[in-house]
Amino acid sequence: MFHTYLAVAYLYVLWRFVMPLPLSGWSRAALAVVLLLVSKYHLILIGVYGTMFSPEFPRPLVLVAGWLFCTFVFILVFTPIVDLASVMLSLLCRSPVRRMFGVRARTMIASLSMALAAIGVHQAVQVPAVRQVEFTIKDLPPSLDGLKIVHLTDLHISRLFQAGWVSEVVARTNALSPDVVLITGDLIDGTVEARSKDVAPLSGLRAPMGVIAVPGNHEYYFDGRAWAAELRKLGMRVLTNQHAVLTKGSGSLVVAGTTDESAPTYGQEGPNLSRALEGVSPGAPVVLLKHRPMGAHQAAQAGVSLQLSGHTHGGMISGLGQVAKFANQGFVSGRYEVGDMHLYVSNGTALWNGFPIRLGVPSEITEIVLRAGSAF
Repeated sequence: MFHTYLAVAYLYVLWRFVMPLPLSGWSRAALAVVLLLVSKYHLILIGVYGTMFSPEFPRPLVLVAGWLFCTFVFILVFTPIVDLASVMLSLLCRSPVRRMFGVRARTMIASLSMALAAIGVHQAVQVPAVRQVEFTIKDLPPSLDGLKIVHLTDLHISRLFQAGWVSEVVARTNALSPDVVLITGDLIDGTVEARSKDVAPLSGLRAPMGVIAVPGNHEYYFDGRAWAAELRKLGMRVLTNQHAVLTKGSGSLVVAGTTDESAPTYGQEGPNLSRALEGVSPGAPVVLLKHRPMGAHQAAQAGVSLQLSGHTHGGMISGLGQVAKFANQGFVSGRYEVGDMHLYVSNGTALWNGFPIRLGVPSEITEIVLRAGSAF
C-alpha cells in the first residue's frame, strides 16, 4: 500500500503542481520525470538492493536522496493548501489576480519545500542531546533509589548513521555515567556483513549493570537471529521474551524484554509478556523493554512498573504525531500514565534513512532516574 499511496501522490503533484507551472514542454517533462524518480525512490531501492531500508551507496547520496524525498512530501502537503486558497480567491478576486497567485504560490511551494526539507534533514542527522526524565517507582528498594538508566532506541545504524556518529553517541552516553544502558530495538538498517564496522563502537558502551537490548522490527528485516548474535558479541544482553535481575546492595530490579510484533512474519516468536515475566516475584519492580508502545495496557495489568519503548520516532515533525498515534494505540512521544504503570516513548536516538527529517521533534538520548516511593 505504501507504494500505491506514493503513486497516487505523484499523480496529484503532477496534475496540480507541475502542469500549471509556466514552463516549456521539455522543462515540464523533465521536472515530471525527476519527481517520478523521487516519488519511487523506495521502490527503486527494492529493485536494486532487495530492500528499501538499507541503501548501500555513499552517505552524501543518501542525504541528497532523503532531502529530495522530503521535498516531494512537502510539495504534496502544500499544493492542496494552495489549491484551497486559490478557490477562496476565485470568490473574492478577479481572474488575473488569481492566476498570478497560482504561479507565485507554486514557486513559493518549491522554495519552501526545499528549505524545510534541508533544515529537517540537517536536524535529523545530528548527535542527539540528552533528555532527562525521572520516575518514582513503587516498591523500588532504597538501595536502587537514584538508579540511572540511559535509554537508547531507533539508532538505525546505516550508511546515513555510520561509525563516527555511533562513536559520538557512545561517548555522550558514557559521559552520563549510567548504572545500566537499555536499548529498545531498531539498532540497525542492513545485514550484519554490511553494518559490522558501523555497529562496532557500541562495544564501548560502559555501565556497571551492563547493556541490555531487545530487537525491533528492523532487526527482523535483516535476520533477527544473526543480529541478536552480533549484539551479544558487542557485549549486550539481548532479551527475547526473557528477563534479567539487576542487583545493587540488598535491592533488585527486574528488566524484562519482549520480541517485536513483526517476529512471527520471519518464523520467530512474537512478543510474549507472560513468558518474559515467568518466575518474577509478585510485587517486584519491573522495567519492560518493548520496541513498540502498543500493548502498554496489558503490561500495566501484568504489574510492570515502567515500560520503555521507541518505534514512533516521536512523529518526526510537529503535528505529525497526531497521525502516528492512530498506529500506536495513542502513544507517540514522551511520558504517559497507563493504569499504575509509567510508559515512556522516546523520540529515538536517530531514525530511518528513507524519510530522514525532524522538525520540532528532536532525537534524544534519554537519561532516566528512578526514585523510590509511591508511584502516583
